[in-house]
Formats: sequence, C-alpha cells, structure tokens
Amino acid sequence: MPPKAPTNAQEASIIFQRYRTELQNLAQKIGELESEMDEYSLVLSTLRPLKSSEPSRTCYRLIGGTLVKRSVQDVVPTLETTHSGIKEVLDSLVQSYQEKEKEFEAWRKEAGIQMPR
Repeated sequence: MPPKAPTNAQEASIIFQRYRTELQNLAQKIGELESEMDEYSLVLSTLRPLKSSEPSRTCYRLIGGTLVKRSVQDVVPTLETTHSGIKEVLDSLVQSYQEKEKEFEAWRKEAGIQMPR
C-alpha cells in the first residue's frame, strides 16, 4: 500500500528515495540469483548426460569452502533441487519487484511527481 501523498517536498523526496532504494535492492538480488541459477544450469547440463552413461564417475562439489568427492548420481539430484529452489525464489522476487514498481507508480501519480527523461 503506497504512502499517502506527501505534504511537502522533503517528505516526497524521502519517500521517492525509499522506493528507488527498495527497487534497486530487489533488482540487485534478482541479478545475483540469475547469475547463480545460470551457473547451476551450466553444471547440470554437463552432468546430466553423465548420470545415465557414467553414474559412478567422480566429481567434486564445494560445500562450505571444502571440496567433497562425490559421484555424479549423488550430486545431480541435489543440484536439481537447489536449482529449482533458486528458480522459485527468483520468481518470487520478480513478482515482488513488479508489485513494488506498480506501487511506486501509483504513489508517483497520486503525488504528482514526474520522472526526468
């Protein structure tokens, strides 16, 4: 729910900056998660063919700063679960961003604030 129309320019500036900061933070987090999801996709695209052809093949996974020796058949399900979890969080953040952006636009129209082009 957007804040009420500002009573003075200083209050409008504070609310405007708060919205911009929130949107920038959401966009930054979305970018980080997209990058992480791309990395998981790349690893999965490499390991999935090996799951059927060489399931016992050794691979290494970084867990908490330590390389752990595992087999492909052990690692792929974990990576798929993590990948789908990241996708769910990413979808949720994108939805939050869109809602916050609509809220910001509604507040701007109500307050009569125009963006410079």
